[in-house]
Amino acid sequence: MLLDEQADPKQIAILRGMTPERRLALAEGLYWTAREMKKAWLRAQHADWSDEQVTREVTRIFRNARA
Repeated sequence: MLLDEQADPKQIAILRGMTPERRLALAEGLYWTAREMKKAWLRAQHADWSDEQVTREVTRIFRNARA
């Protein structure tokens, strides 16, 4: 979400209706999806890299990520 956007009240209501465990599971799913998307992007940018190199770079990127 962009900083100047407001969350939809329906989305907020849905999230508030979830258990903390469900919200955590959704967040974890988003995290792993983001990692897979970054892997795919890196593979497209660096076709000559091995799977190990791609995985190492994804790990480095996510370890150094800042909110």
